[in-house]
Amino acid sequence: MRKNLLKIACIFSIALISVTGSFAQDTTKHNVTTTVPPLFSGTNGFRTWSVGLQAGAMMPFAAFGGKTDFSKGLPRLEYGGYIKYQASHTIGIQLDILRGTLEGNNDKLWAGAPPVSPFTSFKTDVHWAASLSGVVTLGNISWSQLHTCIQPYLSLGVGYVNFNPTTISNTGVSVNFKPDGSITDFYVPLGLGFKANLSRSINLDMGYTMAYVDADDLDGYMKTPYIGDKFSYAHIGLEFSLGNPNKPQLATHNPPAQLAKNMKDDNDAMRASLAASEERYNLRLAEINRLRDEMNKMKIDTDNDGVSDYFDKCPGTAIGVKVDGAGCPLPVPVKDTLMRVYNNTYVITDEDKKIASDAVKNLEFDFAKSTIRARSLPYLNRVAELLVKRGISLKLGGHTDAIGSETANMKLSKDRAESVKSYLVSQGASSSKIEAVGYGKTQPIATNKTDAGRQKNRRVEFTLY
Repeated sequence: MRKNLLKIACIFSIALISVTGSFAQDTTKHNVTTTVPPLFSGTNGFRTWSVGLQAGAMMPFAAFGGKTDFSKGLPRLEYGGYIKYQASHTIGIQLDILRGTLEGNNDKLWAGAPPVSPFTSFKTDVHWAASLSGVVTLGNISWSQLHTCIQPYLSLGVGYVNFNPTTISNTGVSVNFKPDGSITDFYVPLGLGFKANLSRSINLDMGYTMAYVDADDLDGYMKTPYIGDKFSYAHIGLEFSLGNPNKPQLATHNPPAQLAKNMKDDNDAMRASLAASEERYNLRLAEINRLRDEMNKMKIDTDNDGVSDYFDKCPGTAIGVKVDGAGCPLPVPVKDTLMRVYNNTYVITDEDKKIASDAVKNLEFDFAKSTIRARSLPYLNRVAELLVKRGISLKLGGHTDAIGSETANMKLSKDRAESVKSYLVSQGASSSKIEAVGYGKTQPIATNKTDAGRQKNRRVEFTLY
């Protein structure tokens, strides 16, 4: 007995160290996520092999199956282990090995009277019992959890038990039933129990197994009529799942919960996709409505000059007057050396031309900018005064040399013409009578191969009409 207790203590010491180490490992790797394989993908993504250690109480009777040859069974220690392969979510195959001691006596009365027997007690050393069983996991306790913490099971198998019984007769004589060795009999184990998950890789295993022996010699007393002996053991132990800890145990996995989760994820993804599609539709509809409004604006031509109000820079043109692409009246040209001067309804004098010519000659900007230099402002003031007093219209044409990109030059020429227009308007000139256009480098009046030529090309032309 003392040796058995020592063995049991060693087994559970090792198990306790393993559990402690497993919990510590799970704690240090708490960021590791168990990868769940897709449904209907087989068992490759799960852990299917495990080993177990157990200890418990062994008794010479079974909860179901009739009477035994002795009236009272005494619980004695048993210990063992097993190797298990989980073939599917519900079916597993388990090889059990155990040993222990069976002991009983006739101290208990049967129907109020002492049993009739030539023996008072027995003790059987079970050297080993080995069985191969099918284990059925009955189902997951919590259907809402992907990995359940408790799994009840049933087991049924076949095996052999090797033992040596010793009986004590009514006269106190010890009788060795098999003095020349041991006995090996066939038996059928039937068990039930449950497993509780302690960590990612360790389960607590608690169960009760009834073993039915195909012989009447387990207790050393072959009593007629010969009925097969039986024994049972209640055990508690630890099961260690083998393999990659990032994979789930097949027996603890809950396919219905995973199916429900997959359906919920798909439903959420579909809702998100529909919401995104609706948002894109609304944005496109808003863009279409904006473009429709722009098109409607482009169709309006209040002064009927053939140019939409959207682009018309000279609104209110009189009926019959020919206009350019900007909606402004086409001028009748009178040539000048540095500028073009036109006259439609009034006479432009030589003095008017000189004011415009002086402004052109003295118009300077900061390098590569549209900022007018201060020395040019007095000349522009005279042009503004002319426009206010005479009611003359003015077209400003900005030009650049060939240095730089076409896009940059076009923008710079337009900006410089607009800068001159803005200054003239700030001095009282009518904005509607001034047009600012940029031509970039497309209309040079001199070569761009010399500094002098490029200087002449960098200009703003004034067209009076």
